[in-house]
This record gives sequence, C-alpha cells and structure tokens, in this order.
Amino acid sequence: MTANDFLQLGFYLVVLVLLAIPLGRYMAKVLQGEQTLIDRVMGPLERLVYRVSGIDSTKEMGWKEYALALMAFNLLGIVTLFILQLAQGILPFNPQGFGAMRWDLALNTAVSFVTNTNWQAYSGESTMSYFTQMAGMTVHNFVSAATGIAVAVALIRGFTRRQTKSIGNFWVDLTRAVLKILLPLAIVGALLLVSQGVIQNLSPYLTVHTVQGANQTLAMGPVASQEAIKELGTNGGGFFNANSAHPFENPTPFSNLLEMLFILVIPVGLTFTFGHMVKDIKQGRVIFIAALMLLVIMIGTTYSSEIAGNPLISKIGITGASVMEGKEVRFGVVNSALFATITTVTSSGAVNAMHDSLTPLGGLIPMLGIMLGECVFGGVGAGLYSILTFVILTVFIVGLMVGRTPEYLGKKIEGFEMKMAVLVVLIPSACILIGSSLASVIPAGTSSLANSGPHGLSEMLYAFASASGNNGSAFAGLNANTYFYNLALATAMFVGRFGVILPLLAISGSMANKKIAPVSAGTFQTTGGIFAGLLSGVIVIVGALTFFPALALGPIVEQLLMWAGKAF
Repeated sequence: MTANDFLQLGFYLVVLVLLAIPLGRYMAKVLQGEQTLIDRVMGPLERLVYRVSGIDSTKEMGWKEYALALMAFNLLGIVTLFILQLAQGILPFNPQGFGAMRWDLALNTAVSFVTNTNWQAYSGESTMSYFTQMAGMTVHNFVSAATGIAVAVALIRGFTRRQTKSIGNFWVDLTRAVLKILLPLAIVGALLLVSQGVIQNLSPYLTVHTVQGANQTLAMGPVASQEAIKELGTNGGGFFNANSAHPFENPTPFSNLLEMLFILVIPVGLTFTFGHMVKDIKQGRVIFIAALMLLVIMIGTTYSSEIAGNPLISKIGITGASVMEGKEVRFGVVNSALFATITTVTSSGAVNAMHDSLTPLGGLIPMLGIMLGECVFGGVGAGLYSILTFVILTVFIVGLMVGRTPEYLGKKIEGFEMKMAVLVVLIPSACILIGSSLASVIPAGTSSLANSGPHGLSEMLYAFASASGNNGSAFAGLNANTYFYNLALATAMFVGRFGVILPLLAISGSMANKKIAPVSAGTFQTTGGIFAGLLSGVIVIVGALTFFPALALGPIVEQLLMWAGKAF
C-alpha cells in the first residue's frame, strides 16, 4: 500500500465517522418524535400527509398490524411500479419515445426497486423514460430505504419497551424517515453533485459529432436527484448502465468521495442512533466497532488483491495492465477497491468499477460482503436490524457457554426469538444456494453465462447473492435479462427482503411484551471489546460455514488456478 492510498482510506473513514456521529444523534431524535430544527419546515408537511392520508399518528400498532401495513404498502408499490413501466410509452416526459418494457423485465424491476435491491437487468438510458425514472425509481429509492429504517426502529422499540404489545406506527415511522431524514439529505446531496458536474435536466438526448467524424448520442436526464438518493438510501440503481463509472453520474474525484460517503453515512449513523434510543451509547458503539473491524479487513483484502493484479496479464508485458484492468482509471485502484467493498457490505450495489473484472479474490470479498447478510453496517435500516439478529445469536451462544439464560438489554432471549433469528439467517442463505444450484444445472441458467468454469459459477452465485441480499450489483458477464433470471431473481429479491423483515417484526413484538430484568453480577456485558470480537466472529463463522463450499468451487479455486497460469 502506498502512502497516498493509505491517506485516502484513512481520510475516508475519519470523515465518515465524523459525519455519522451527529447524524446518528439527529436520527434518534426524529425517530423518537422529538423536536428538531427541521420541524419548522417539515412539521407542517408531516401533519398534512397524515391528514390527507387519514392516518392517526397517535395510534400504536402491534407487530402483526405493523407487518400488515408494511406488506400492503410494498405490495401496492410493486403493482403500481409494474403498471408504470408497461404504460410509459403513453406517459409524459418521454422525449426519446421509449415504449413499454417486457412484462417479465418490468416485474423484475418493480420487485427490485421496492425491495431496495435495485437489480437492473436493463440499461436505464436506453429503456426508461424520465417520468418512469422520477415517479417510479426515484420515489421507491426513498420509500424502500424508509421501510428499512421503520423496521429497524420497530425492532429497537421491542428491546426498550416493557410489557406492551405495541411497537410503533408504520405510517408515522415511514413518513418521518422520508421527510426528516432522507429528503433533506438528498436535497443537499443532489446540490453537491450538481456542483461537480452531475447532470440534472429534462432535455432530449444530444447528438454530437466526434473528432473522427461520427455521430454520438449523449443521454440526458434528471441524474443528480436520483444519484443522491440512490446512494443515501443504499439503493444503487443508476440512471446509466455504467452506474457510477459514468462521467455524467460521477465526474470528479470529489463526487466519487461524496458518493462513497453517502453510501455508508446513514448505516453507520444508525449504529449510534441505536445507542441513543436504548439510552446506552456504549451498546451502539460496540456494534459500530464490530462492523468497522470487519469493514477494514475486507477493504484491505480487496485492495491487496487488486493492487497485486493478475499475473497472467503481467506476462503479456503491458505495464500496469494487470492492476488497472476493470478499474475506474480516473480514480485509481484504491478508490475502485474501496467503492466495490462498501457498496457490497451495504445493500447499495452502485459500482464505479466492473466487479466481473476484479481478481478472483478481489471479487470474493464483495460477494462475501453480501452473503454475510448486510451485517457490516449493511443497508439503510436493514444493516442495523440484520446485525441485531447476530447480536441475539451471539448472546445466546454466550449464554450457553456460561450456563445462563441469554439476555440482551435486560430482555431474556428465549426459544421463540431464537427460532425467528435463525429464520432471518437461513431464508436469504437458502435463496442464494438453491437459486444458484438450480441455475447451474438447467440450460436456462447456463446459457446466459459469458464464462465457463469456476468464474461462470461465480457469476451465477453472485447474481443470486445480490438478489437475495437485496444488493443489486452484478458480475457483468451474466446476461440476466431472460425469462428465467428475471422471474427467479425477482422471487429471490422478494423472499430475501420480506422473509427477513417479518420474523424480525415478530421478534420485536415478542420482546416488547417482556419485562426488563435488572443487571446483576452474572449478567454478561455486551458493551466491551470482548463482545465486539465475539459478535464479529459469529458473523464470519456463520457466513463461512454456510457459503464456504460454494465459494471454494467458485472464486477460491479460480484464484488458485490463476496463480497456476489458467484463466476463464
């Protein structure tokens, strides 16, 4: 690692933490209904939303009612977004005259954006009208992220409330998350991106003459507004097919830094929000430390592999080719490795380099980041509720070791909570492994591969991991716009999202109904370095035990063969 690369990584992490700490405190105030400065502007708008929608903001919900409201809202979102894509040819703000999308692609895309996955089996600039991008994709970038925040805060209430059946009001949590957290940040973010040259217009596409005398069409559109919320909401679906590698989405080194900060600032901030909401800052801090340790290790591994490059390309004699192949040449290896890692430990999926071109080990880390279940900070809201699932598993294991009933924040972890927590871990894992195994043995799955051997398996494994983990990035060598992949991945996205959320809401309802036991001499401390290490270890061990055989057949064996002189 060069001194310059080390400084860039260190600067990014320091700025990220300095932004996340006050943001976490602010989000805690918003989600607990406390007064903030922004209430002067957003308070009247929030009350207007309740009045127009007929929402009683004072009414609390049990976990089943909360889950029903959440599912109804998201299912309606899938239906409306599906119809919008089929009807875009007759709707306004369509200067290029794009017609209806094929039904299976429209369904896949609708499920993708509603579940915060933003898997894109299409090229946005050649498929979507401005109206579809704004009224469909951008809107769901807000509400899908807000849904994740709502589930996280409902789970926190389960830990903090005593002997009650209510865990909050979904509509209130959703509205506050959009109006007071995501929208203000997205407005500031979009203005910063515009200042760097990210385009924001409704103009028809431009045709320009190149120096070679040919004509080239340049896509226009409302890019900055979608770019800001796609990163802040850890959505990742880009206006352009090249995503953040496109100069209209990510034109400067400063815009690249901004986008990387946007991806992680809310997930990191939510760990501090947790500490404030449970009235114990140390509880949030230990979660932050556990996730940060894993993040630093993963960044270091990806960077080390990519800076070493592919020895097979080095033998050709092209200086630097083995290092820069597949990278964003404007920003260098360190920024491509950093972007690839943080976008996959969260549910973002935005890219500024092509993951299919990473070295096998460099591609393994982003894949593993998704497979770990969004526990290394993870997506907006989704990361916090996922890592709290592993907290439950960790205190249960510790309880078995010391011979005590496991407790967390004074609440006993019993059989029901463990069953639900195990479901949260198993459901996405099953979607990844079953989907990948099916695709690997039927012609509809293998016919889309651009590569044979272990790299081809990695392409399928990455696709189902990305879908089931609600990430959205891809190994570009797989043609996913087929009936099989559109429907199979849509199923994985839906089950991977709501198959996790529903058990977590059940945990919240169960925990809220329990007493809080006072701390005693035998209570295991969950605020120290020992617990942070145990939590990190449980996350890695569960991921390793679940996915090591599949990873061994894909990127691991490909790395070994690459060192032996064979490529795929």
